Amino acid sequence: MPAPAQNVNSASPNERTDLERLGRKIYFDTSLSTPPGQSCASCHTPAAGFADPDHSLSGSRGAIKSRTGFRNAPTAAYAKFIPPLHYDADDETYVGGLFWDGRVNSLAEQAQFPFLNPVEMHNPDQQAVVAKVRAAEYMPLFHKVFGAASLNPNNHQLAYQQITKAIAAFEQTPRFSPFTSKFDYYLKGTVKLTAKELRGLALYNDKANCFACHPSGAAAGQPGPMFTDFTYDNIGISKNWSSPYLKLPPSLNPDGQNFVDYGLANTVAKFDPDHAAEQAGRFKVPTLRNLALTAPYGHNGYFKTLKDIVHFYNTRDVPAAGWPESEVPATVNHDELGDLGMTDAEENDLVAFLLTLTDGYPAPHR
Repeated sequence: MPAPAQNVNSASPNERTDLERLGRKIYFDTSLSTPPGQSCASCHTPAAGFADPDHSLSGSRGAIKSRTGFRNAPTAAYAKFIPPLHYDADDETYVGGLFWDGRVNSLAEQAQFPFLNPVEMHNPDQQAVVAKVRAAEYMPLFHKVFGAASLNPNNHQLAYQQITKAIAAFEQTPRFSPFTSKFDYYLKGTVKLTAKELRGLALYNDKANCFACHPSGAAAGQPGPMFTDFTYDNIGISKNWSSPYLKLPPSLNPDGQNFVDYGLANTVAKFDPDHAAEQAGRFKVPTLRNLALTAPYGHNGYFKTLKDIVHFYNTRDVPAAGWPESEVPATVNHDELGDLGMTDAEENDLVAFLLTLTDGYPAPHR
């Protein structure tokens, strides 16, 4: 069940500090883009599971409406649980990091990028963002949080860090990670799943092999299942030829139609270039929470519906299914998905279970 309608810019009892309240005001402030009109919430809206509410686009539309990014905006929900990027030698895989390619290690770092991205909020530099915040109605609250000397235009780098620190504080409030899905209540024993949902759960943990990367149990120290192991994988998604990004001018997309998204490899190349090629085409395993609200699916928004991506996982390597070749074929995972042997009815059962992961399910009466 989708989350109930709400006044998304209203204060929440879950905001316990002035820093969190300041972060909320910045998060929803549409004056901080160039031209004005776009906020953090434009691409990470509460009612859309903290993802982009426009399900028709493969990537989010920027402040300049003719510009669209090349990746599907990931949800900001539950992002506070993502660990910093690191290499797990035992499993021989990278774990953690934010964005689809793991290029930053904290919510505050992540918040620094959209303000300056020319296909997102399109500000020319940090100084421009600081100047806009200085002119905002919440400036007194900013001074209360960081002191009377905060947002000093002569030290814009520190001021910019204060802005993104506030956003990160808001994103760490329970509003972003409420654990209020039907499945959460099922785990607590306060609601029952339908027969169809139970069949889907059984498939999830066995035949469909979803649990291998999206564990349905809570790890140590976690208040509930994350439905991701925070690793990276190349599941074999094709280039999305419908992406508007491919048609942007060379100043924004120098490669044009030849653009290839190498994902984690671009991040690893910065500190281990000799092994970057091994990570080509790998993207962060996303949480499956709030899937009903966060279409399209895949790093490039290739799949419009949950049924589409479930069918892909099930039949990618079945020739008769007719799936196009992966954008980066050399590193595709052929061991854990591609020919799962599920029937159409089983795919539908699995989708029914995935729909139980949506926050905002009515709390059971005791």
